[in-house]
Amino acid sequence: MKKKHVNARLICQVSAAAALVLAGNAMAADAFSSDSKWMTGDWGGERTNLIEQGIDIKADYVGEVGGNLHGGYNDDKTARYADQFGLGVALDLQKLWGWDNTQAKIQLTNRNGYNISNDRVGDPRAGTLSSSQEVYGRGHMVRLTQLWIQHQFFDNKLDVKAGYFGEGEDFNTFPCDFQNLAFCGSQVGNWATNIWYNWPVSQAAIRVKYNINDELYAQIGAYNQNPSQLEHGNGFKLSGSGTKGTVLPVELVWSPKVNSLPGEYRVGYYKSTADASDVREDVNGFDAATTRDAYKTHSSKSGYWFVAQQQLTSHNGDASRGLNIAANATFHDKDTNFIDNYQSVMFVYKGPFDARPKDDVGIGAARIHVNDDVKKNAELLNVSNGVSDYDNPVFSPIRETEYNYEINYGFHVTNWLTVRPNLQYITHPGGVDEVDNALVAGLKIQSTF
Repeated sequence: MKKKHVNARLICQVSAAAALVLAGNAMAADAFSSDSKWMTGDWGGERTNLIEQGIDIKADYVGEVGGNLHGGYNDDKTARYADQFGLGVALDLQKLWGWDNTQAKIQLTNRNGYNISNDRVGDPRAGTLSSSQEVYGRGHMVRLTQLWIQHQFFDNKLDVKAGYFGEGEDFNTFPCDFQNLAFCGSQVGNWATNIWYNWPVSQAAIRVKYNINDELYAQIGAYNQNPSQLEHGNGFKLSGSGTKGTVLPVELVWSPKVNSLPGEYRVGYYKSTADASDVREDVNGFDAATTRDAYKTHSSKSGYWFVAQQQLTSHNGDASRGLNIAANATFHDKDTNFIDNYQSVMFVYKGPFDARPKDDVGIGAARIHVNDDVKKNAELLNVSNGVSDYDNPVFSPIRETEYNYEINYGFHVTNWLTVRPNLQYITHPGGVDEVDNALVAGLKIQSTF
């Protein structure tokens, strides 16, 4: 616990000290200017000078509130807060050292707080499948989230990136403006159980991309699958001890213009080379919950995904405003994966009002389906344990399908601050029919220092 407070205090102290020093320079008026990209301003022009020299300092903050308004496993009303500080630097090594077509990135993150989903929305025995506060998790500690170098070859046709980073930075990528996890970021990492680690966890990795033309590219990656990097205290672990295998994703990305409006379409496949346990069968092919023998081991697990994003309209000829649609779908190995399929659809209108041209309003719906063999395994386990009463602490909740819905409004307060109140409705939290549907009020704060 002391380590958690030290890490959080260190990030806060560094950020506060930087803000005080920078606010004291000759261009202090730029700090907190609504037109600035950064809360601390341009540092009297020094920040722009650094960028021109190839040094782009990154500092940001995400905070999320979740309060249970109605329903859920425990309707005792409360609110929870989770947040993330980020501090890093992007380097243009061509400007810095004359290394043509070469970039690098270092990024630290620190997460803290608590999640309303864990014990209010979901039954603690089963949890929820999604999360009403996506920023929660993989804390409370400072992590090295990015440490990589990237180089382009053959007139930028071939792009190679190597170092420490997560799959979701390049594969199955998706924005994170909604607060519910089912609509935020790389979805494969949320449902590919224990193999694909999303932000802020990093792994030793290499990614190779080939630009086929201006609209189409293909890429392949190899990521060290090392569960020990999830452990508390291993945020800066760079050794390979604890490695179980390799995650190998491949993806084709098409970015067309439809009626002069941008779109992006991704289709991909992943395979993990690590051993994976069957979710139902034992080593002899019988039901493990009944025989109590060890679960069968498979030599790999795999799945695939589809992502679509398309701007549908512009607003009076302004392409920065208009209606956008997005959809995600993932499908996973039914022998080894807890979730076998997931789908979502989102609509976002950017610039809904002339008086608020940088605001946005979003609405989304998601379906998360638990593998039928997982459900059957729980049923057999309850029979084996001689329990049938849901309220019995030994009872294993039967999980099927969870639905998540969110509506939000993003107030573009300044160029460096967006405040996004939202309402979420979760049907069958955790996929458990006995848990009441839940209504959650949220507030997401996104700021760039």
